[in-house]
Amino acid sequence: MITELTVEDLRLMQGLAQRVTAARPELVNGDAAYGELAWNWGKDHAAFAASWRRELWFDGGDLVAWAWARLPHRVRRGDGTVKDVTGASLAHQVHPGHAGLVDEVIAWYEATAGEVDRSALPGVADEFGLARWKAHGYETDPDALGDTGSWTQLNERDLGDVADPVLPAGFRFRTAAEAGPAAAVQAHVDAWAPTAYTAQSYEGVRHAPAYRADLHVLVEAPDGTMACSAIMWLDEANRTAEFEPVGTHPGFRRRGLARAMLLHGMRLARDAGARHMTVACLGAPGHPAARELYYGVGFRELSRDAPLVKARA
Repeated sequence: MITELTVEDLRLMQGLAQRVTAARPELVNGDAAYGELAWNWGKDHAAFAASWRRELWFDGGDLVAWAWARLPHRVRRGDGTVKDVTGASLAHQVHPGHAGLVDEVIAWYEATAGEVDRSALPGVADEFGLARWKAHGYETDPDALGDTGSWTQLNERDLGDVADPVLPAGFRFRTAAEAGPAAAVQAHVDAWAPTAYTAQSYEGVRHAPAYRADLHVLVEAPDGTMACSAIMWLDEANRTAEFEPVGTHPGFRRRGLARAMLLHGMRLARDAGARHMTVACLGAPGHPAARELYYGVGFRELSRDAPLVKARA
């Protein structure tokens, strides 16, 4: 039976992310953080939900594990190009108090994905989970862990002392509430082209739990171009906020705009009640730009992915 990943499911999954964050933040898996869940569901739900499958595990009334499989699908990007995703990928989370459920997660994924190449993203700190994945035939992904690979690390810092943001003359901070949907969409498309992100994607993001237009920040250039943007997701239970995504127009890079936007965003998050901030980036040596940007405003590594793969039989 095909089970749609609903917004009610998403709220439950975010709740588990909050509980794991409170107890063992280093065990929050890639794509399983509070804000990451909202961003991924919001931007892709309208276009790709038909290729999604999910399963939830409960202990009494509490969600203690979930699995979100993305099956093969086709991505049409704004520049007219098409990308065929031929394998399956899994985002998942198991509460550390119910670690043994990882075997059920793996069995469900195997049955759901079928005979295609499969990937999964446990974290390096989850020694028990990694051992179970490997017992089921999953291996470290050599491509992902190469010098230009795609593994990610999660970075953190506290918000006790945030430097003053400084913008070049003529630039100014805006929020999505002020700039409007069209500007917010264009800022993301310019930063991440080629991308499948559209006005429909942003509409989904706006309806994702925890989205706030006043915590969606942009930098406007003197000519009216939105030079960079970032969304912050506030987890009120843990008093932490997450940047996801962060992007800069290629024509406005290396001017200090992203640095200023991050500092401004952290101050806004702190005013909204956050005391702690996170942001993810590519961790491979060949992708230093974002990591150096985040380190430059005080972030340091908290955790990292351990990307795994299993080839079709």
